[in-house]
Amino acid sequence: MELFSDLKRTGYCGTFTAADAGREITLFGWVQRARNLGSLLFIDLRDRTGIIQLAFDETTDEAVFKKAASVRSEYVLAAKGVVRERSAKTDKIATGDIEVLVSDLRILSKSETPPFEIIENCQTAETTRLKYRYLDLRRPDLQKNLLLRNKIAKITRDYFYDNGFIEIETPILMKSTPEGARDFLVPSRLHNGTFYALPQSPQLYKQLSMVAGFDRYMQIARCFRDEDLRADRQPEFTQIDLEMSFVDVDDVLGLIEGFMHKLFKEAIGVELPEKLPRLKYNDAMERYGSDKPDTRFGMELYDLTDVVRGCGFGVFDGAIEAGGTVRGITAKNAAHVLTRKEIDKLTEHARGIGAKGLAWVRRTADGVSSSFGKFLSEETMQAVLEKAGALEEGDVALIVADAKKSLALTVLGTLRNEVAKRLDIIPKNQYNMLWIVEFPFFDWDEETKSWVAMHHPFTSPMDECLDYLETDKGAVRAKAYDLVLNGIELSSGSIRITDPELQSRIFTLLGLSDEEAKAKFGYLLDAFRFGPPPHGGMGIGLDRLVMQMIGAESLRDVIAYPKLKDATEAMTQCPSAVDDAQLDLLGLQLKTKE
Repeated sequence: MELFSDLKRTGYCGTFTAADAGREITLFGWVQRARNLGSLLFIDLRDRTGIIQLAFDETTDEAVFKKAASVRSEYVLAAKGVVRERSAKTDKIATGDIEVLVSDLRILSKSETPPFEIIENCQTAETTRLKYRYLDLRRPDLQKNLLLRNKIAKITRDYFYDNGFIEIETPILMKSTPEGARDFLVPSRLHNGTFYALPQSPQLYKQLSMVAGFDRYMQIARCFRDEDLRADRQPEFTQIDLEMSFVDVDDVLGLIEGFMHKLFKEAIGVELPEKLPRLKYNDAMERYGSDKPDTRFGMELYDLTDVVRGCGFGVFDGAIEAGGTVRGITAKNAAHVLTRKEIDKLTEHARGIGAKGLAWVRRTADGVSSSFGKFLSEETMQAVLEKAGALEEGDVALIVADAKKSLALTVLGTLRNEVAKRLDIIPKNQYNMLWIVEFPFFDWDEETKSWVAMHHPFTSPMDECLDYLETDKGAVRAKAYDLVLNGIELSSGSIRITDPELQSRIFTLLGLSDEEAKAKFGYLLDAFRFGPPPHGGMGIGLDRLVMQMIGAESLRDVIAYPKLKDATEAMTQCPSAVDDAQLDLLGLQLKTKE
């Protein structure tokens, strides 16, 4: 490596313009490519801000020219020279009007040929790129993503600081209180046989910070959940976490609306409404079959139960007689895509998520065809068509009947999204953000045959629901709210319980004995004996937020060092085995799986 301590960087490659012509500058960066034309030589130098062209010609010192001719892709260079106008301009890079006539060139580091080309939209398999993630992160598209993430983090901190929030770091090693997803456990060397847990969220610590009187807390917090992965889920993730004292639902939602308005405008130049729409959970399920609806397109659900009651079609009649429902969606101008063969595929898709089948009606130039029409009277079929939006030529109605209303709604909600993707009717570069409010407090768990908390047991029920906590759990609504963007849940939050008696009551209803509640949450219950202020808050998934803002397909595009679908890291090959000496220190012995 050549010495460079006498050279000081003037600026970054992508920041210079024609206004800098005639100025002597010093640059550092990586070689994107080199072009040797004999008496002329050009090198594209790249750093995190972009590319600038280095030029070498007949006026260049012979030793410098010879050195420039020896460089290869991904060599690290220092270059000093004068900015000048390019004779052959290009609009493919931001600095396409200028180049640097180099007078001094240093090779700071050489590179082997990389396993893939460092370019935008690289088509090399993701597994290979993740194995060499440090090279993958040199690509301009990934660097732009992470630079935007950095900008979002700064805007976030600025907004909450300006609104009186205090950033408090909560512990990474904490008590295990498994609720919902599984904890990652950390064994203790000093206390063999005991374990810390990595936080699924800072929930209890931020509530304790309210008891401590800090009033407004925020943190860009690292969280961990040992759960199966998918495109929008990683075992470790980051959330914008906050808690506020002396607030109600409107206060929290209003503050976050201001944050989102500022964030989208400053980060990506998108103007969101100052006030976001609110949709009650029950209305969201009835209209969209989802508590995180994508409202960029229509295709809302409708109720056919009364229309087809007693129609003679066994599937419909059986579901209704069992106390269930018949629901439908209409895909406009879809018959050319939703052929009989494709509907058969959708039927299998519906069965895969719990439906017993899928009924359908299609109107084409040949008329109306249906999977159940022969069972219905002409009058009833006409009523179905009217409820489905007076099916026009090319329209297709998809219908689900089930004894469980929730299942019918959920299946149709999933089909709604799937059909919209197949029809390509979801608008691009559109941001439909809304609140889902008044969630059910309890959720029935079919596996355990018991009521569980839909959000978490610290969520406050709505005041008007307190009288029937014991008598009608299914009707209890919570002071809970989710923020949804384009069908993705960005955040979840609630107003918290601060009354120790109510909290104990909720624990009892969730099947926790006083002893179990004390063992798991005793420190919180103790704290609530000493004047807890009313408080509420939420956590906003930073990774998902960035992913949605830039339209990425996966969280791996917005996280520097992500995990694969099996929760391993291709680059470092973790998790990995440890030696017996380490296990002995921790007092652990591995159980071999057969």
